[in-house]
Amino acid sequence: MEEAVVRVRRVVGFKNENINLTLSIMKKKQTKRLSVQHETSKGVIGIFGQSAQKHDGSVNELSKLVLITLQDEFPELEFRYRAGLKKAEINKKLNEVDHRLGKTIFLDKSRIKPDGGVIEVKDKDGKWRIVLVSEAKHQGKDIDNISEGVLVGTKKNQDIMVAGNAIERSHKNINEIRNIMIDEKHFPYLLFLQGSNFLTEKIKIKTPEGREVELDPTNGALNRIDRLTAANYGLPINENCCENIFILVNDNLVMLQAVSIYAKGVPWTMNEMHEIAIEVTKTSLRVLGMLNAS
Repeated sequence: MEEAVVRVRRVVGFKNENINLTLSIMKKKQTKRLSVQHETSKGVIGIFGQSAQKHDGSVNELSKLVLITLQDEFPELEFRYRAGLKKAEINKKLNEVDHRLGKTIFLDKSRIKPDGGVIEVKDKDGKWRIVLVSEAKHQGKDIDNISEGVLVGTKKNQDIMVAGNAIERSHKNINEIRNIMIDEKHFPYLLFLQGSNFLTEKIKIKTPEGREVELDPTNGALNRIDRLTAANYGLPINENCCENIFILVNDNLVMLQAVSIYAKGVPWTMNEMHEIAIEVTKTSLRVLGMLNAS
């Protein structure tokens, strides 16, 4: 079976672990159908149908949409997708910046794999530059449980389940992307949070019998956002923080690389995530001076 490269104009890179392979979908007929769908749907969202517009936990699908959108809007630029980055590559970059860095590694195959992978653009010198890294974290089913009348806890008599701590694993990937982007003036790390453990405002939910339960983001048993805002220096939630901030500390200029954190209790739609991801990616291109590349 002949492999067909899916291009709105030209898309490079989308095949699991491989670094330089092209985004492919089995047959040429599918390539043609994809292009037709893009035309008739008046946008990339229509390519994946209505079902794809509901967030199913796959920012991997989001990355496909972003790739197609970028190549459609910037046909003069070359983009690629990678599922992850090797620790050896990250250490190599650190060592190039300063010979004291990037010397310790025990497992040659060590790597990071953000949920949505890494999207890069090739600059005028032929170097690949990161323009988007995306992850999605889901934690907290309290909204669903309450609306369905499901009680939780060991005695099944509570409305709210005490939140877990699994989301703190996100910091590893964040720090490694900071390492490989140590000399960049942008940090396009996009983190989508979803679930009752990531509320940013009070909400009231009714049980099937009509009882009203309030969920408050200041409830320590419920909210876990504060465990992730360490990654954005306490900057506002639901804001694009891609462009690095420079601050003066004891007469020394310090560059801060902040994660763009977007959070809500209810599911994200693919439309919402796509719009945010494109905004962050365009910020990367602007900082790199590539928006007007020809």
